[in-house]
Amino acid sequence: MANIQRSSPVPLYHQLREILRNEILDGRAKPGDRLPTEFELVARYHVSRTTVRQTISELQKEGLITVQRGKWTFVRHDKIEPELSALTGFVEDMHALGLDPSARVLSIEEIQPDKMVAGKLGISQNDRVVKIVRIRLTNQEPVSYDVSFLPYEIGARVAQEDLVLYPIFTLLEDKYGLPLGEANYRIEASLANRKIAEALGIKKGTPMLYIERTTFSADGAPVDFEQLYYRGDKIRYAMRLKRKRPGHSAG
Repeated sequence: MANIQRSSPVPLYHQLREILRNEILDGRAKPGDRLPTEFELVARYHVSRTTVRQTISELQKEGLITVQRGKWTFVRHDKIEPELSALTGFVEDMHALGLDPSARVLSIEEIQPDKMVAGKLGISQNDRVVKIVRIRLTNQEPVSYDVSFLPYEIGARVAQEDLVLYPIFTLLEDKYGLPLGEANYRIEASLANRKIAEALGIKKGTPMLYIERTTFSADGAPVDFEQLYYRGDKIRYAMRLKRKRPGHSAG
């Protein structure tokens, strides 16, 4: 086991980071393996909790580890793995994994919706919607192509915002005072068409994880319909489901 060199001018957190980093890159700690806890690292290397926390923070920024539920630290899989257990946005998901999310806005336009979009938003095809197309990035790497449709009254406000800086969910809840309640998800396999492939810098036909999400306000009104195209080589979802016991009929 490598040791901390206390006589070295190299900061302790940097030394500890290199020890753990080398274990990961050398394959001694494999994707999905749990790393020692904060307490275990303090005891093993005789460093402070502050040093350990700074080390963990640095490894998270590099995308080498994930911290789940604020306690357990794992070597990150090659794929980003958000939990699908609550209604969260892309930025929230990436922050929860210790990653750095960002966005590129490709277009914002006012359109008349087709039948499918109108139905998702509970409006007429004669109504107007605002369509926003963005690329979402993690640690500066494009991972998804997002198309959002918002009812005109909401979308016209969102269109004036800095969508590189502010996620739509944050604007709706924190700036406009519109709490969100729940969302309907539909998830299926897809292939990148030419437009999406060019936007994400991948080959046409690359496997994608396609998600349709209709988000509702707390009072049940649809406020956002999204078509999300995630790179299949970069993202997969994890979820934990409880067993629903069949009812016992009397007889």
